[in-house]
Amino acid sequence: MKKNGLLLVNLGSPDTPTTPDVKRYLKEFLSDRNVIEMPSALWQPLLRGIILPTRSWRSATFYRNCWTKDGSPLIVYTERLVAKVQELMPEWVVKMAMTYGKPKISDTIAEMKKKCQNITVLPLFPFFTKSTTQTIIDKVKDADPEAKIIDRFSAEEDYLDLLAKQIQTAWDRGKYDKLLISYHGIPTAMVNHGDPYRDETEAATAELIKRLDIPEKQIKMAYQSKFGPMPWLKPYLRNTLLNEAQLGHRDVLVVAPSFVADCLETLEEDQVQNYQVFRENGGNNLVMVPSLNDSPEFAQFITDLVQRKG
Repeated sequence: MKKNGLLLVNLGSPDTPTTPDVKRYLKEFLSDRNVIEMPSALWQPLLRGIILPTRSWRSATFYRNCWTKDGSPLIVYTERLVAKVQELMPEWVVKMAMTYGKPKISDTIAEMKKKCQNITVLPLFPFFTKSTTQTIIDKVKDADPEAKIIDRFSAEEDYLDLLAKQIQTAWDRGKYDKLLISYHGIPTAMVNHGDPYRDETEAATAELIKRLDIPEKQIKMAYQSKFGPMPWLKPYLRNTLLNEAQLGHRDVLVVAPSFVADCLETLEEDQVQNYQVFRENGGNNLVMVPSLNDSPEFAQFITDLVQRKG
């Protein structure tokens, strides 16, 4: 008898932190029309002629800095999360796939359909945005039009409680001047075209403030990981860190709720690059709240969410 299936999907990672593999990964990622809305006739020559040749080797260096003995941290944490969810859902088939790179969504769903009568897909992105979740939806529907997709979970009470607990624990361990809630940015044009991402991140911040035992005046939200010349959602995290340092707020805690698994953006961009900028401008401690990763509590949340909505 066939079982129900659960597919957890994360963004993806190069196979190795080498320039050729990073270039291959970036080419796939930055050729996605949900990510880059510029007409292909204009974008592809720019991508292939300038961006990939100059960005690939630099990104490969960043990946090497955060690579673990077991591989890409995003892949490793997702694998471990899948294993824990599988233990909690022994009657289901639980697998993972990546939007870009391996394992591919189409290949994984094809394999699951041999054993599963119904497949539920959960993108590991709490907030819906065209540049992440929509691509997953498109690829899933191409592979299995009948698959059920839980396309966001940032408003779930249990998720907000879990995230607030993670933040509060980190805050109580130190002595901080500010908490910065930093979300992955998206181009402002996407929001102007109706993308709900900014509304969802602002709603999550408001809910976290209610749950945290931290004075509201000590909490700010920002957006990070800007790419390209076009305006993205503001305030930018790096500019916010500079301002905080100049105001004499030398000890800052940062949480990045857009990322459920520690990855290049949290381990390299924030803990290395943004930390260096902060220190160079008068800051002292910049500490990252760990992502939920493969915590037992997060695995239990996923299990409860899927059994309720799947």
